[in-house]
Amino acid sequence: MQQILILGGGAAGLAAALAAAQTAEGRAHITVLDKNAKVGKKLLATGNGRCNLDNRDITPERYFTSSPKALRRLLSAVDEAAPLAWFESLGLYPRTDEAGRVYPYSNQAADVLALLEHHLSRLGVEVRTGCTVQNLSQSRGGYAVQIETEAGRETLRADAVICAMGGDAGPQFGTDGFGTRFAAQCGGRVEPLYPCLTALQTAKPNRSLAGIRAKAAATLLDLDRHCTVAVENGEVQFTDYGLSGICIMQLSGHLAPGRGPKRPAVELDLFPMLDETALTALFAARVPLLPGKAPADFWTGLLNPKLGRALWAAAKLPEKPVDTLPDAAWQVLANAAKHWLFEGLTPCGWKQAQTTGGGLCLNEMDERFQFQGCPGLYFVGETLDCAGSCGGYNLHWAFGSGIIAGRAAAKLRKKKK
Repeated sequence: MQQILILGGGAAGLAAALAAAQTAEGRAHITVLDKNAKVGKKLLATGNGRCNLDNRDITPERYFTSSPKALRRLLSAVDEAAPLAWFESLGLYPRTDEAGRVYPYSNQAADVLALLEHHLSRLGVEVRTGCTVQNLSQSRGGYAVQIETEAGRETLRADAVICAMGGDAGPQFGTDGFGTRFAAQCGGRVEPLYPCLTALQTAKPNRSLAGIRAKAAATLLDLDRHCTVAVENGEVQFTDYGLSGICIMQLSGHLAPGRGPKRPAVELDLFPMLDETALTALFAARVPLLPGKAPADFWTGLLNPKLGRALWAAAKLPEKPVDTLPDAAWQVLANAAKHWLFEGLTPCGWKQAQTTGGGLCLNEMDERFQFQGCPGLYFVGETLDCAGSCGGYNLHWAFGSGIIAGRAAAKLRKKKK
């Protein structure tokens, strides 16, 4: 009987195991190995526990990689695998929000995991936890995988191996970057890893603003090249270390070592619906309504008072009654409100990162996510140099790549005959 090993019990690994079992129809023994006490630990935390498992608007532009041409080829294969339709065939009933994000109707990530575990059990997939992978080598036309368990070291042999051990992001969920180190051991070219979809530390954070949220357009700038890298709109959260919020986390994906700006900065536009001329007029029109009032009163109905005071200071306007300032002050304030600059950006660490940027180069993979030159060896999910934006893109990639690799591994023996 064909032996298939799945290294890693996360989203990609579980999808690979189930797809392999569906395709093999009892003609293969499929084993999932995971170092945690239970599989799916990180999956349970996705979407704040709601599992944003896909998106209705999947495009290559929503992913960060060093190999955009290879991404288009592989993402097309993932789209054809139709991970959402696959889940629906398992009994999942999805719902889609106004932004195209897809969730289980129950809003429970635990239900997605339970559904996968149910079908894995039904199809006889063996799940072994507490197993740490140590090494992989080619053996007897297949592969030998050394693992460490409480009982000691053990060697397992397989006709096909699917590596789904993730990246560095989320060490609290049991990930430690072994997947990419393992890929390098196998001879693959690995792009430098970096925390992706994470908050940004700034050189001079204003700790008094911690916890304040504001709608804004956030622009990532390359100060050395004097150009715009990317623009995201949404809610910015000010923190005691810098900036957060989904739009800020999206920008962090552009900070890949060697590819991103050497001197990045974020510029916030707190009034993106108004141009600078209209905002200047809005500010000037408020002055007659505030005779003798202090700058703190100027922001009532516009911005959080603390945020307004910080913006006033950034504009370097004097702390005088607003009706005593010259007309030119309102253009200065409008300019500051639309071009508030935050420099000295550093991505927050792996614990805050939702996913891993960088990884095994996509050019190393064929359309079945098979490692080129090694029949029966597959790499899927976060181990690869493909990080998606927030909104279900990463799970679309993880589930889809797992499904493709699982089906290919189950068909491998047929091709050998």
